[in-house]
Amino acid sequence: MNAPGSNPTPNRFSLPSALALIVGAALLLPSLGQMSGQPQQSASAGAASGTPQPGPVHALKVTVLSTMLTDAAGVGEWGFSALVEVAGKRLLFDAGGRPDTVLNNARELGIDLSGVEDAILSHHHWDHVTGLVTLRRELSKANPNALCRAHVGRGIFLERLIPPGAMASGRMSMAEVKSGYEALGGKFIEYAEPKELFAGVWLTGPVPRPYPEKNYPAGIHLRDPSGKLLEDNIPEDQSLVLDTAKGLVVLTGCGHAGLINILTYARQTVRPDTPVYAALGGFHLFAAKADALAWTADKLKGFGVAQILGAHCTGIEPVYYFRERLGLERKACVVGAVGASFDLAQGIHPGNIAQ
Repeated sequence: MNAPGSNPTPNRFSLPSALALIVGAALLLPSLGQMSGQPQQSASAGAASGTPQPGPVHALKVTVLSTMLTDAAGVGEWGFSALVEVAGKRLLFDAGGRPDTVLNNARELGIDLSGVEDAILSHHHWDHVTGLVTLRRELSKANPNALCRAHVGRGIFLERLIPPGAMASGRMSMAEVKSGYEALGGKFIEYAEPKELFAGVWLTGPVPRPYPEKNYPAGIHLRDPSGKLLEDNIPEDQSLVLDTAKGLVVLTGCGHAGLINILTYARQTVRPDTPVYAALGGFHLFAAKADALAWTADKLKGFGVAQILGAHCTGIEPVYYFRERLGLERKACVVGAVGASFDLAQGIHPGNIAQ
């Protein structure tokens, strides 16, 4: 190439220069492939031997903002919410079971949520969505874009036939949350399949269920788009999957699709054959029988799970059972409490009461 302002040279090629161009182009091709965004086959020895390569997420922190157990700050409730901080971004996963629990707990923990623009709702149940409207209304006073988007799974807005008395004072149905949130300028983004929100951060969308895990309440019905009444198996249930340098980290709300179904789909979708390093959130196992817990624990061991933070509907006994069955250390398998956190580099910080 000529320097700017110089005279062009004749377009002549010698054999050595032509060979040099061919070699240079060959060397350039991998870079062009990487820039295209298409998956590339690694030429590393690890890839050749089948060893999973590190994921793109190298820094991650998940802090519990709503669950039953609390520690030195905040209040407990039947609900779930967690703040996810990853790759310089912040996401709110679920919004708690009462209008102001997450808002107040975050303040007591010294966490400013006004800079969080994206919420993820795992499913439609009141104990995961009720706080969204209050959070949007209050936080938007400081930042108009606070929680302006809510990411949901396909099926979350289906009509549910809720038994009389199921919605106590202060609880909000998904229909009420939708109306209130949209009135405040919030936008729902619905997913029918997995979606990579940004590098290494995935939503599963609705999860296939090859295993017969029935981790959802019985006797509730929904009306499908054709008008047919069906058992409500929470078809929209979705989880967050983080592809980290240590393996997959999976965050669930209640795990209504079944914890093992979720982990199976997460690995199949994001990075087959890589271990699941951590399972966090609610697993809906508080009423599970011994044989179901044993089966689940053995599957978790097969996934290589090394860290468990079981909050909300997981139950206390299942957490202790997993700790013993998987041979995990005390701080690697704990009951989640408000203020407890998981850090990719440091592991679980359980707080005082749950350690």
